[in-house]
Amino acid sequence: MRKFSLSILTATVAMTVSGAALAADDLAPGLKAAMQRDLGLSGAQVTEYLKTERFAAQQEKALEKQLGRNFAGTWLERKADGSFGVVAATTSIKAAKAAAGVETRQARHSLSALNAAKGQLDSQLARNGKAPKGVYSWAVDLPSNSVIVGVAPGAEEAAVDFVARSGLDTTSVRFETMAEAPQRRIAIQGGRGYLRQPGDGYLYACSVGFPVTKGTTPGFATAGHCGNAGEVVYNEDSQWVPGVRLGSFAASSMPSGNGTGPDRGWVQVDSTHTLSASVYGYGSGDVTVRGSTEGAVGAALCRSGRTSGWRCGAIRSKNMTVSYVDDAGNPDGTVTGLTQTTACAEGGDSGGSFITTAGQAQGVLSGGSGSCKGKQGRTGGGNSYYTPINSILSAYALTLRTSP
Repeated sequence: MRKFSLSILTATVAMTVSGAALAADDLAPGLKAAMQRDLGLSGAQVTEYLKTERFAAQQEKALEKQLGRNFAGTWLERKADGSFGVVAATTSIKAAKAAAGVETRQARHSLSALNAAKGQLDSQLARNGKAPKGVYSWAVDLPSNSVIVGVAPGAEEAAVDFVARSGLDTTSVRFETMAEAPQRRIAIQGGRGYLRQPGDGYLYACSVGFPVTKGTTPGFATAGHCGNAGEVVYNEDSQWVPGVRLGSFAASSMPSGNGTGPDRGWVQVDSTHTLSASVYGYGSGDVTVRGSTEGAVGAALCRSGRTSGWRCGAIRSKNMTVSYVDDAGNPDGTVTGLTQTTACAEGGDSGGSFITTAGQAQGVLSGGSGSCKGKQGRTGGGNSYYTPINSILSAYALTLRTSP
């Protein structure tokens, strides 16, 4: 495999933003504090980031249209001096003209080519029925202009064979060693949290994702592996203490063993309950859900879960395929269509909310690796995966409950 670097065609210029941008003072206190803690940002840097995020959202579609088949993606990037910028990559050898505030870089592979390459690995998975042992994930990584394949230490040969059998052009692939295997983030014992008690002698804990409706029926989106269709769930009054019945799973999907598919579900809430269009801030102020506009690669976001509370990071890759393993190292389902973030997560956080600074719902936690202890929890150095909320809404014909 040959490595290459992206060459900078134009220098980064000062950011200018047209239109109203979300100000740092408009953020819920808990969200702002979590961003500063987990991403190492000052108050001034939070303000600058919010301006850059809005600018990126304004420019992304225009850049894709302008660059056409040469388009290789856009993302938000933190510079060495701590400032933020918007980057657009192109395969054209001619310097691209972009709006002031956008840095253009030359890339070898177009985004369409990278998506096709990632699709070849998905096809190889479909043919084999399972991912090789030690091959954990694969997704398009925009900043490196490659398909990153996550592998266990010592599993490099299996990963190389997997890529070779797919017929993929190896110049578009980069291998990344993962110190820990990705696992579903569900805790078993005995966000706001909820519990289920399926009769096997254990309690299973997960976290509420986002409030939804199906017609006039209220409910909430969550992870599919948190329960099976028809299973009853209960409010978690205190840790591992079941309270009042909340409702039951109306639908659920999660592959097991060597199976492949999505990780998504929703709970139909009993009519005695009401749902708030907000994400719980764990004592630091709740965040209102205002919509579900998808964040760009590099965008900051925070997640809420019953085990680790508020944790922040950034979007790293989209449309990722992840092969989970259980505690014994056995296959535990291969999940497609996930988004990878640098926010940490722990057992029991599964199903919980990912939301941006602007109150845009992003998805519900599926799994991850590592924990929220030490550097992973303080600097956005974690590894987690979520199922995009828009895919859940579409699959089950749900409507996200929002507030102005």
